[in-house]
Formats: sequence, C-alpha cells, structure tokens
Amino acid sequence: MSSAPAAPWTTLPNGTTIPQIGFGTLAVQPSRDASDENADITGEIVRAALKAGYRHLDSAQSYGTERGVGKAIAESGIPRDELYVASKLANPNHAPDDVRRSFDQTLEHLGLDRLDLFLIHWPLPTMHDGDYVSTWKAVAALVDGGRLRSAGVSNFLPEHLDTIIDETGLVPVVNQFELHPYFANKPTTEACAKYGIAVEAHSPLGHNREPLTDPTITEIAESLGRSTAQVILRWHVQRGDVSIPKSSRPERMVENLSVFDFELDQAQMDAINALDRGEDGRVGPHPNTWEG
Repeated sequence: MSSAPAAPWTTLPNGTTIPQIGFGTLAVQPSRDASDENADITGEIVRAALKAGYRHLDSAQSYGTERGVGKAIAESGIPRDELYVASKLANPNHAPDDVRRSFDQTLEHLGLDRLDLFLIHWPLPTMHDGDYVSTWKAVAALVDGGRLRSAGVSNFLPEHLDTIIDETGLVPVVNQFELHPYFANKPTTEACAKYGIAVEAHSPLGHNREPLTDPTITEIAESLGRSTAQVILRWHVQRGDVSIPKSSRPERMVENLSVFDFELDQAQMDAINALDRGEDGRVGPHPNTWEG
C-alpha cells in the first residue's frame, strides 16, 4: 500500500501541537466490546492507517477501540513522540472518581504512560444532576499529574462552554463536534473562536456522508481532478479545523490524507460555505438531549 505525506502539525492554544488530520476509530470494529477479537480487528485497521501516514489516532472509551489502537501502536515501531493519541471519557464515568479511574484504564488499554488529548465525550446536561462542571475540573486536573498533555471537550455547545469556563476559569484546548459542509455549526465555532479553543471536526465528511454526492462539491472535485472527500477535507484544512475522517479501506485512508498539495480558491470556499443548512444540517445527536 502506498502512503501519503503525514499531515502537518498545527499548534493548539496551550502550545502543544496536533496533526491537522487524524484517523477516527468509531465503528471500525463490529461492536463496541473491548474483546480480544475486536482488538485484533481494530489493530489491523489502525496499523493500515499508520502505514498510510496517519500519526494522529482518535479513540474513545465508549468505542471499545482503545485496546486495538494500543495494539497497533505497540506493533508499529513508530516512536511515541511521533504519534498523537487521543481518547474520550465515556458517559457513565462523569463522577470525578470515575474520571480518574477510567483514565487509568484508558492508559492501560492503550499500553501508554501518557495521553496527548483527553476529552469529555458529551456534556450530558440531563444526566448526573446536570453537573458537567465537576467532570471538567477532574479532566483538566489530569494535566497536572503529568500523564495528560491536553484536556478538552467534545460536543459542547456555546452555553456548555460558557458554564465550565465561567465556573472554573479553565478553558478547554479543543472542542470536537459535528462539523461538515451541510452543518457549519456556526454558533459553536464562534464560541470556540471567542475563547481561543481549537475546533476539531468529527464526521467531517457528513455524519450521513450526504455531502460527498453534493453537486456543488462534485463540480469542484471534477475541476480539480480530486475526490469529493478530498475537497471537503481541504475545505476543513483551509478553515483551520482539525478533522478526523474514518475509513477501513487503505486506499481511502491514503486519499483522505492527500489534501495538502492543492488549494481551493476563494470562490470554491464560498460555494461550499453556502451549502450550510444551519441546525437542519445536524445529523448526529443533539448535545442537549443525548444520553447514549
């Protein structure tokens, strides 16, 4: 399998760096069980991603993929300081003691002594007595222990960001949330800009992948001799987003990473920006109601 040049590393608000395109591991295995069989499946796919050139790996406690990611890292021979490894706190683990316990388990599953980025996966304002502030305090405190480089959040809306920052004074380094051409999620991106929080796009190609067949994006792709996925990912790059596309096909892995040798002109960027459907473009769960 051929490989693509590794994504450039971009600087986060706390001075650490992160590859601008990473490899997502949601649903790369048949179930979310952290079984030996699933670890083997995920390990094989992540090894292919590393061979393709990815150096940023995104996992989560709830995906059940941490063991497989760790297996691939251990077998890759790639020096640890050349990799960026992220995971996320599972929804049942919001109590501060559970944050600390489950973080230890995450490191154990990954076979690592430190993590580059750890995120609260969902704010869960309708669960845990609506208290995600103490959860954020516990996650942010992990950085002081030296085993976590950066603390952040995922799927936090502007009001959630306002709450944790107003009550703690601690600003997340990253907010990872649904963001793609049909859902530019402007209120959340503007809140991140206000606080200096880096934007990380999950589902960057569209949660239902509908933007991949959009006529406007298809026309741009044909004019550039690129795939629609490459055009969308290049749009993210030029916006300054970090993004984490996912594919289990090695040729798609390489394709998704091969977006740093061309540019979209302003008219093309404007045309893609105009596809935003506002809240109607959201496909994934709403952060104010999700309890999964």
